[in-house]
Amino acid sequence: MNQILSFLSRLKSNNNRDWFNSHKEEYHSAKNEFEKLCSDLIFRMSEFDEEIGKVNLKECFFRIYRDIRFSPDKTPYKTHFGAYMAYPGGRKSPRAGYYLHLEPGGKSFFSAGVWSPQPLVLHALRRTIYEHYDEFNELRNEADFQKFFKNSFYEEDKLKKIPAGFPADFEDPEILKLKHYLVSRDFTEKELADKNFPDFTADLAKQAFPFVQFLNYAIDEIST
Repeated sequence: MNQILSFLSRLKSNNNRDWFNSHKEEYHSAKNEFEKLCSDLIFRMSEFDEEIGKVNLKECFFRIYRDIRFSPDKTPYKTHFGAYMAYPGGRKSPRAGYYLHLEPGGKSFFSAGVWSPQPLVLHALRRTIYEHYDEFNELRNEADFQKFFKNSFYEEDKLKKIPAGFPADFEDPEILKLKHYLVSRDFTEKELADKNFPDFTADLAKQAFPFVQFLNYAIDEIST
């Protein structure tokens, strides 16, 4: 872990092609460590989520190279490592899954669910939550889920009004206004340095698994 964060920290201070090219060996070493960590995590998660054990590991990783074509920020490299573990398709999967993000400066986190789903998928998720609200509410209020993910739904781009097609008097309109059905947990520096970090992260995934299953039930309904 130290090797990963150390490289990314130095990259953040030297985000240019000359520095990166002269430190390619260190990059590949840190990248390999991250891949091993994710492989280990997938193995541990497969004990409770059988599907995740089938994922192609290489499909999970995001490239470190930034797309700067339409961005005012022309720095060429991301200063984090990220992997989205979902089956099938990894990072390109439309299904709910698990995301690990490692970045220096207290910005590392774990998340589970669906980020920025397509309109058809988003509507299906809202409809399933509306029609099975008691089940959804029970999942998110479960003690262990609350322990790790209390009030952690991602609210960026949230609608100001309840979406069309749903009654205005629904008991929990805020949950239907979300555009991302995703929960997150930031890592502390102590957690990142702990030798049991893979176990801790797998436990986070285990607590999120019923939530991920619930979302995939809705997603799979529209794709069959």
